[in-house]
Amino acid sequence: MRMTDFLAAEWKPALGCTEPAAVAWAAALAAEQGGGQVRQVRLVCDPRTYKNCYAVGLPNSDRATGILWALALGAHLPDGSLGLRSFEGTNPASIDSAKTLLEHHGVHVEVDAQQSCLLVDVTVVREQGVGRAILEREHTHLARLEKDGHLVGGAETSSLALESPSLRQQVAASSIKDLMDLAKTLNSEDRKRLQEGVTLNLAIARHGLSRLPSGFVAPAGQDSQTRLTRLVSAGVFARMSGESLTVMTLAGSGNKGITVAVPVSLWGRESGHPEDKIEEALAFACLMTTAATWHLGTLSAICGAANAAGIGVASALVHLEGGNADQVGLAVSNMVGNVAGMICDGAKIGCAMKTMTGVDAAFRSANLALAGIGIPATDGIVGENGESSLANLGRLAQHGMAGVDAEILRIMQSKLNGRAGDY
Repeated sequence: MRMTDFLAAEWKPALGCTEPAAVAWAAALAAEQGGGQVRQVRLVCDPRTYKNCYAVGLPNSDRATGILWALALGAHLPDGSLGLRSFEGTNPASIDSAKTLLEHHGVHVEVDAQQSCLLVDVTVVREQGVGRAILEREHTHLARLEKDGHLVGGAETSSLALESPSLRQQVAASSIKDLMDLAKTLNSEDRKRLQEGVTLNLAIARHGLSRLPSGFVAPAGQDSQTRLTRLVSAGVFARMSGESLTVMTLAGSGNKGITVAVPVSLWGRESGHPEDKIEEALAFACLMTTAATWHLGTLSAICGAANAAGIGVASALVHLEGGNADQVGLAVSNMVGNVAGMICDGAKIGCAMKTMTGVDAAFRSANLALAGIGIPATDGIVGENGESSLANLGRLAQHGMAGVDAEILRIMQSKLNGRAGDY
């Protein structure tokens, strides 16, 4: 595996929350297959995509939120080639048309509760034709594109299109030591790509400080750890509010990208580490976040930003301070023994507090690990080492919390049904 290939698959720019961006992109692609006025938009999706679209803000949309608006806007976007940056094409006309469609109850959502992987299946009915676009497994994997029932595009039979999931599995199967070594193989273009992500994610974090209530922002003079956790929170708050700033996503999540990039880069600089070492620590954080994401699942019952990205941050902090693979393993186990079980109840501004908790736990876990202190394997789900702790976390997320996820979905669906009359 090359870091170049890893970053191309896992370190990607996106505008707005990734799930509604994917929904809007699929709707735009489907809408392009017909002409005239949009009559109806239908979505079938997996439960976790539904969760992450439910209450999140949408960029360039006059503060619109949620899955119904994402669908309605997507069907009126002028450019289906923008992918996860589709909301860049939003304009006053598309907002007005989307509002009209919602008012006429032309948007319908169905959740396929049996789907364990990502599914976004959008059909757009227009005056002159019907289009359908299906995304599967990954936010950017267009499996099928139809026009009036006939296949016109997509890559559903291509094994190459599923490179990212197999890459994640390869990362997750690697030892912590191997991932530490891989992070040191960055070439100049890899380093440039990492720095581009840092620049984007620091920009939205700093912008987000202006959006937070005054009591939420750390007073001047507070310690760096407290200040950095709030800066991460500010970036996530801004993104979940629908601020129109592109972020660099990590393992399919902008919140993971912000959570990793902000504290690792700034802590490294403020601690006086050379930039090349900070870049390698950031690369290691990305690799560890991807490994944790594979165990949890792309969209999980457990908060990925606090758990997977938090594990990435803790690992990078140990690496920055000269810790070895065993100490990284202690930090991973400390995180698993501490924040495992924090649920994912969708993407929304409340994620800002969860990411703050995750980063705070990462600093504590790393500091303890550097002192040789770790939660023992006799405790709960903690394993004999970092790798087995990650595997146990994955078992909890993918099997043990299935009932929790289903109940969260029922709660959210009942709330959405209550809102439906607003349109």
